[in-house]
Amino acid sequence: MLPGWFGIESSNVGYVAAARRLPAYLAWPADREESQPSGVLLAVRHYPCSAEIYLMAVDPARHRSGAGRALVQALEADLIADGVEFLQVKTQGPGRPDAGYAKTRLFYTGVGFQPLEEIDGLWPGIPCLMMIKSLSPARG
Repeated sequence: MLPGWFGIESSNVGYVAAARRLPAYLAWPADREESQPSGVLLAVRHYPCSAEIYLMAVDPARHRSGAGRALVQALEADLIADGVEFLQVKTQGPGRPDAGYAKTRLFYTGVGFQPLEEIDGLWPGIPCLMMIKSLSPARG
């Protein structure tokens, strides 16, 4: 359902393998008529104080329904309870214009992420935008 975002088969194989070992969060449609979740989020912990949204995908028919926001909020609640201070996400950067990824970046900004740095070399031919969010109260 998401070929514009997940069109690299080797990456998809990696995501499936990661889903077997990483914490997963699922979003179900409110009407529960469907037998499949409408969204998924995989998270990875890099250090005790930091975590990353490794993968997030929401059925395009359910975009702007709150599914993505609910996935991020569920992850954040668990991370905050575990003392995690920072959450990051990587997405395609604006250095390679794409309407779908522009919406992705707007979503992440809307749930509190800020752009940190755009780098080349992580993904062949695709600029990577690292975005970060503080989960702890500001320190004075």
